[in-house]
Amino acid sequence: MATRSPAAWIPLLLALALALSARAEEAPAAAAAEGEAVLTLDVDTFDEAVAKHPFMVVEFYAPWCGHCKALAPEYEKAAQSLSKHDPPIVLAKVDANEDKNRPLATKYEVQGFPTLKIFRNQGKNIQEYKGPREAEGIVEYLKKQVGPASKEIKSPEDAASLIDDKKIYIVGVFTEFSGTEFRNFMEVAEKLRSDYDFGHTLHANHLPRGDAAVERPLVRLLKPFDELVVDSKDFDVAALEKFIDASSTPRIVTFDKNPDNHPYLLKFFQSSAPKAMLFLNFSTGPFDSFKSAYAAVAEEFKDKEIKFLIGDIEAAQGAFQYFGLKEEQAPLILIQDGDSKKFLKDHIEADQIVSWLKEYFDGKLSPFKKSEPIPEVNNEPVKVVVADSLHDVVFKSGKNVLIEFYAPWCGHCKKLAPILEEAATTLQSDEEVVIAKMDATVNDVPSEFDVQGYPTMYFVTPGGKVTSYDAGRTADEIIDFIKKNKETSGTTPASKKAAEAAPASEPVKDEL
Repeated sequence: MATRSPAAWIPLLLALALALSARAEEAPAAAAAEGEAVLTLDVDTFDEAVAKHPFMVVEFYAPWCGHCKALAPEYEKAAQSLSKHDPPIVLAKVDANEDKNRPLATKYEVQGFPTLKIFRNQGKNIQEYKGPREAEGIVEYLKKQVGPASKEIKSPEDAASLIDDKKIYIVGVFTEFSGTEFRNFMEVAEKLRSDYDFGHTLHANHLPRGDAAVERPLVRLLKPFDELVVDSKDFDVAALEKFIDASSTPRIVTFDKNPDNHPYLLKFFQSSAPKAMLFLNFSTGPFDSFKSAYAAVAEEFKDKEIKFLIGDIEAAQGAFQYFGLKEEQAPLILIQDGDSKKFLKDHIEADQIVSWLKEYFDGKLSPFKKSEPIPEVNNEPVKVVVADSLHDVVFKSGKNVLIEFYAPWCGHCKKLAPILEEAATTLQSDEEVVIAKMDATVNDVPSEFDVQGYPTMYFVTPGGKVTSYDAGRTADEIIDFIKKNKETSGTTPASKKAAEAAPASEPVKDEL
């Protein structure tokens, strides 16, 4: 696997999300629990409910999830209020931790709990819910979502009531509300309405910022950072989406405790582009000199495919834990590229940033990885693997290795642990087989493995073939899988090159 998708950032995004802190007509096969306005769905009733309701919000949750429990009363309160809206706004929920509902979680790319998604037009348009998590905010947010995707601005008063100086607002300025440009603008507004507020007008002079003497049509993006107004005249749908994406994040994202910065922060980490992150203490030391130098760096490398962040170490504890950093290393700069390789310079000086970035772009830096110490004693049936020992144990040992990537807090991992122990004990006399485990929360996972949930297991043969484990979770089933798939000294495996070229199946992701 050459590159990592934005999903590789999910553990950090979840940590950040935690740190930052309708009367529905009952479908024949899906009904709300007694006394509840929230519709309870499962794999058998889900499609019918989506087809029945033009607009529906679905929460994918796990009963053990503390944040799901905190959301539940707010979600119910919002559902009761929205049931009186005209038309009713339907709120539903699915227990995505239940075995039979996991295909739904996979289908709709649920990577953590709770995940809320908006289903429009009988499921033809599905968007992430990115609004508040308390009842009043949920109600206000969803009422906006069921209205038109873009609101007409007929006067300066309309503009003043719609445009918040602290938020991004996107306006299409037209000669008439028809034609290809207008249709494309409205298509993009509908697609991105969960992320941004849109308006359209015939008069640029109604808007609070920017030149009123413009050649129409154009798209004007108003924002509270960098240059406050950016215009584009390219109405191709893909180009318009790219323009909005590129213009809606500050040149340098700030990671601090200011809630106004949180949307840009999440957008930064969701991007698949390489990321440069400068961490230091904002309240002590030469913060101003670093900020000034970093702004010059962002300007110098603005044509490179890289995004910039400056973070306060007091606010960025989740990021420090995710990357395996320590406060005493600050000021430090970290780059994570598209291949998930990381490059670090700790105790950096402000005047060293430019030269260090140049070394990165010239390919002169060596990556570092987060790893626990290699265990001195490793004689249990299930062998402990860390990032620094993984290639030796898994790829260079000449053995068939079943490796589990787990998280210490994961309930399914805890349930699997004694089963793996039993299988490993049974196979202990087979010198060609190793069963191993790695804590993926404190060790970097190599790009050969796609780990987006826990536990995830892979089987690696001496010939280098990497296969996701897709069998059952009993000791007998694990043993049977290994025996059927292992390479032995008496076999002639396909060449390593051919094995590596073989397509791997999707990894099993039991816990999100």
